[in-house]
Amino acid sequence: MMRSANFLPVISILLASCALAQTKPQPQPQPVPMPPPVVAPLDKPYAGPIELTVDLTNIVDRVEKVHEEIPVEPGTKEMVLLYPQWLPGEHAPSGPIASLAGIATTVDGRSVQWVRDRVNMYAIHVPLTTGAKTVGLDFDYLSPIKPSAGRIEISDAIADLEWNEVAMYPAGYFSRDIPFDATLKLPSGWKYATALETGSDQGDTIKFERTPLNTLVDSPLYAGLYYKRVDLSPTSTDIVHLNLFADTADDLKMTPEEMAEHKNLAMEADKLYGSHHYKHYDFLLLISNKVGGIGLEHHQSSEDGQPANYLTDWPNGILERDLLGHEYTHSWNGKFRRPADLWTPNFNVPMRDDLLWVYEGMTEYWGNVLTARAGMRTPEQTRDFFARIAANFAISAGRDWRPLVDTTNQPILSQRRPVSWVSYQRPEDYYMEGALIWLDADTKIRELTDGKKSLDDFCKKFLGVYNGSTITDQYTLGDVVKALNEIAPYDWKSFLQERVYDLHAAVPMNGFTQGGYKLAYTDKPTEWLSKELEKLGFADFSTSLGFSVGSRRGHGASGMISNVWWGSPAFKAGVTPDMEIVSVNGTAFTPKVLTDAILAAETDKKPLQLQFREGKEYKTIAMPYYDGMRYPSLQRVEGTPDRLDDILAPSKGPLPAM
Repeated sequence: MMRSANFLPVISILLASCALAQTKPQPQPQPVPMPPPVVAPLDKPYAGPIELTVDLTNIVDRVEKVHEEIPVEPGTKEMVLLYPQWLPGEHAPSGPIASLAGIATTVDGRSVQWVRDRVNMYAIHVPLTTGAKTVGLDFDYLSPIKPSAGRIEISDAIADLEWNEVAMYPAGYFSRDIPFDATLKLPSGWKYATALETGSDQGDTIKFERTPLNTLVDSPLYAGLYYKRVDLSPTSTDIVHLNLFADTADDLKMTPEEMAEHKNLAMEADKLYGSHHYKHYDFLLLISNKVGGIGLEHHQSSEDGQPANYLTDWPNGILERDLLGHEYTHSWNGKFRRPADLWTPNFNVPMRDDLLWVYEGMTEYWGNVLTARAGMRTPEQTRDFFARIAANFAISAGRDWRPLVDTTNQPILSQRRPVSWVSYQRPEDYYMEGALIWLDADTKIRELTDGKKSLDDFCKKFLGVYNGSTITDQYTLGDVVKALNEIAPYDWKSFLQERVYDLHAAVPMNGFTQGGYKLAYTDKPTEWLSKELEKLGFADFSTSLGFSVGSRRGHGASGMISNVWWGSPAFKAGVTPDMEIVSVNGTAFTPKVLTDAILAAETDKKPLQLQFREGKEYKTIAMPYYDGMRYPSLQRVEGTPDRLDDILAPSKGPLPAM
């Protein structure tokens, strides 16, 4: 075969072109343009009521079946549906969207395929035909079956229904502008309680009165086989109910003394705030070892959870007894009056948590004070509680780097997942340290006014406005400072700046000293607290060796290290939270064995020989600690005003006229 004379030059040109292509620089990657964002909410009425039906009858598989009929705004080409993401009370984008399954959509009865938003995972797009009238939506909410999947919400006898888990809503509207007609189907024979108003009750099917989405989500429902309702109303115009749901009928038995103390709680709150912001308030209290405990505030109700023996072992349930007082206080502080940037127009606009030290910190303070005033704890027990809080902060190294205000970001940063080094990371100190700051403010007002005024007066002025209104009233830091100054003129701006916003390693204990007490440590345990921790399966050596041990509720202290304080003797010796303490000086570990060894070492000055297990390995650590057990308590300082005793005493005077 003959080759053309031009063949070799053509080959040369092609090779040169290839070489040139190989030397051309590769382009850098560039971002793909983002799709349009989900439409922002506007304050305008929605087309009509959304019909929501929730079937709660499958308690075996714990599936909540949901159906919605959603009217279409005329001229709409696409409907974007949102699943609630930012949940009030959670302070974080924690809507459990991963628990949904079986999502299906129709338009005027014909099946259409929805598409999830490529950026916002809480939004789905539903294409519409011209002239479409109604979008149908079906999905299953798969409630957790085992604790590793989340809090248990449903058992064979109790269900906790949170409407945010079983509803989607159209984007582009304020939640208050979207009306819902909700229907609930319950297992046969079950009773229910909620702050919602019932429209009709036909056996196991309940239809509720039309309500806007914001109120629906803020009005959870408890249901169950074993139910008791107790009237706690302080007056004929302040209606309060305690709705009890239990694993068994026997767990609902309530003594006259227990009933009186719960009634006192509602009465003391009535006296404190001098107003209320609900048509009627419903404590929803599950007392169960099957359904997970909870404490979640709502405007006209609260989701509360206690162990099954809450009533039947009342004398030994002191530690967790402030739950109801805390959540009830939120009706005023957090739900009615709310930080301005924590209020959002719907449940998919991000919240900002920087004033949680007011929202939660002051609520933690009043929750404990009201519990004492009601007689649900003694003043001494309440002082012990505050002492333990302060002692914990005194050994928390996180105070050296993280200002209190930054801890308000923790729910968003961690989604409230556990952390390894609590004392160093100080995840949500705005609760307990906030309580100490408000005790400081209370005693300071009493000092400034020679006992004529107190934080009670601040609450009436700041939280007691617009009596009877259920409309959220927003506030700023400036509003807090202004109200404090109107009660007792002082440099409150600097007071709060130093304690909340500045890096301030000193524990706020002025509330103790101004209240007539001081924090002290002894070798003598606080009897009631020791019993409570033992019942919960914990033993606390935080203020001595610097760790605590714990296990499941009611199974005794197993020796598993639950927490190690950063910089403590245990920390310096190499103890970490993944270990288990096995023996003490050659004797099998029990809390008493370790306590006795610590007390003995205080005298004989012999290092403790502690054996730990870490995975499959065992290690013995010598710990030269000789300072005893150091149980914290508040000791009275003679010759000083006993303002703390005044704070914890039952309120004087009649109930306010409303």
